[in-house]
Amino acid sequence: MLPILTGNKVKLRPKRLYDAIEDYQWRQDTELCRLDATQPTSSSFEEYLRLAAEAPSQTSRSCHFAIETFSGKHIGNCSCFDMDEENGETEMGIMLGNKAYWDQGYGADAIQTVVDYIFSHTRLNRVYLKTLKWNTRAQKCFQKCGFIPCGQLVRDGYSFILMEICRPGKPKIV
Repeated sequence: MLPILTGNKVKLRPKRLYDAIEDYQWRQDTELCRLDATQPTSSSFEEYLRLAAEAPSQTSRSCHFAIETFSGKHIGNCSCFDMDEENGETEMGIMLGNKAYWDQGYGADAIQTVVDYIFSHTRLNRVYLKTLKWNTRAQKCFQKCGFIPCGQLVRDGYSFILMEICRPGKPKIV
C-alpha cells in the first residue's frame, strides 16, 4: 500500500476511484492534453470509469498518486512508472489538472516530495522524465527541483527534452 506523502503545500495519496471525475474532465481539456502530448479522450465517462476501476494505484513497477491541497482538493496526479530496481531508476510523470493552482509552487512541491520519498525509501538512484521541448515552464519547474537535461527524444511526432535527478552521491552509471 502506498503511503500518504506530505510536502510543504500538497499531500500525495494513492489514487482512488472517485478521482476519475476530475481525471476525466482533465483528459477532455485540449490544453492539458497538448501539454501531455496526447489527444483528448473520446471515451464515454462510463468507459473511462470502468478502466479507472481496473487500474491499481500501485504495482511492482509503478505507483500513482493524487495531488491534493491540504484542504483535500484533488488538483492533479503524479506517477512513477517503469520502476527498474536492477538499473536503479524510474520514470516520473506529473500533471496539475486544476489550472487555478498553476504557477504557485504546487507542482514543484509534489515533484520534490515524491523524489525525496524515492531516495529515502527505495534503492532507486535515478528519477527521469520527459517534457515537451517547447514547454519551458515545465522545464523551469523541473530544474527548480534539481532535474538536469540529459538528452532528447522524438516520439510519435513530438520532440521531448529528457531530464534526470540522481540520488545525492550516486552519479548516473553510463
